[in-house]
Amino acid sequence: MTERNPQIIVYGTTWCPDCRRSKQFLGEHRIQYVWVDIEQDETAMAEVQRINDGLRVVPTIVFADGDVLVEPSNDELGAKLGLVTSAKQDFYDVIIVGGGPAGLTAAIYTAREGLGTLILEKGTAGGQIGDTQMLDNFPGFDEGIPGLELARRLTAQAQRFGVEIVQGAAVAGVNRDGRYVCVKTADGREHGARAALIATGSRYRRLDVPGEKELIGSAIHFCAVCDGPFYKGKDVLVVGGGNSGFQEGLFLSRYAKTVTIVEFLPQVRASKLLQEKVAGQPGMRVVTNHAIQTFRGERGKLKGVEVLDRATDEVKSWAADGVFVFIGLSPNSEFLPAEVQRDRWGFIVTGSNLETTLPAVFAAGDVRAGSTKQAAAAAGEGATAALMIREHLHSHA
Repeated sequence: MTERNPQIIVYGTTWCPDCRRSKQFLGEHRIQYVWVDIEQDETAMAEVQRINDGLRVVPTIVFADGDVLVEPSNDELGAKLGLVTSAKQDFYDVIIVGGGPAGLTAAIYTAREGLGTLILEKGTAGGQIGDTQMLDNFPGFDEGIPGLELARRLTAQAQRFGVEIVQGAAVAGVNRDGRYVCVKTADGREHGARAALIATGSRYRRLDVPGEKELIGSAIHFCAVCDGPFYKGKDVLVVGGGNSGFQEGLFLSRYAKTVTIVEFLPQVRASKLLQEKVAGQPGMRVVTNHAIQTFRGERGKLKGVEVLDRATDEVKSWAADGVFVFIGLSPNSEFLPAEVQRDRWGFIVTGSNLETTLPAVFAAGDVRAGSTKQAAAAAGEGATAALMIREHLHSHA
């Protein structure tokens, strides 16, 4: 059992899909918890049976106040945790989909202009930067700033100007309704606005090899900050030789006994500084020109990784307790209608004013084609988008 916080205990099994969903929800909202695998702990098994009148029902989640949720939906979890999961109004001047640096910065600007602003964020405010250990290149922080702290500050600043933020609100569609934009959430709620900004960012790309899908959430991960503490004293594999792979690998070395970074290409793409840090870290090694072929799993546990040596065509079998994948990003744009033009990778195409091909719908940050996928740049695009939205609303008053 890996202890993260004694206040919430999640009893489950590695193969249970609802357990993985609940853990993902808690992780997305950065809620600390203790994970207990009841198959590895007879006392925990007995406790689950006691709570559920003799039944082994998972996940069973116990809270500090004594409340228990059994197989809860995400809405039930959100309600228990006090998350704001529904908007106060049906109509706003501006609806921003996505609460990362781009969305929060845009909201700060629009709210300061006196525009009623709603942010709909499927996870927690701050977006992916909250999962970043340290940002050393965000302007204004000469000694760097933890991603979680930057997310907190941006969120607090937006709320100070009256921005309404709804968390755990996945958006299912955006369309035009006459002169207005209609935004529909996954739970069926609809909200209207005079303009909308898509700032949904991107997500980590998957390998799409056999065995990966079945192990995601139990042995395959995309966030070292979220799941690294579960691998104390264990052997982990990091896939991806770019800056992200090296940064996350260095973070994982705080917990894991060994960290192996594997890169598909003959050379890694990480900066020289990061390469030097990894080279000087005991227990870390880098393997290039190798390709992951298959993950072998059993009941949610990783039993082996088949790896191709691209130089010799030899297929090797590696042992690892967990795998962290950092091989690039895919845009969160699937929910948008065909009227919103995207490039061949799915990133949103915009004009010079950041407006998409759907009138009154703008895009900024990592989800936009041509963006640089940097937090500072995303914040800058958010500010620009807000100014463009202001001009649009003035001209269409």
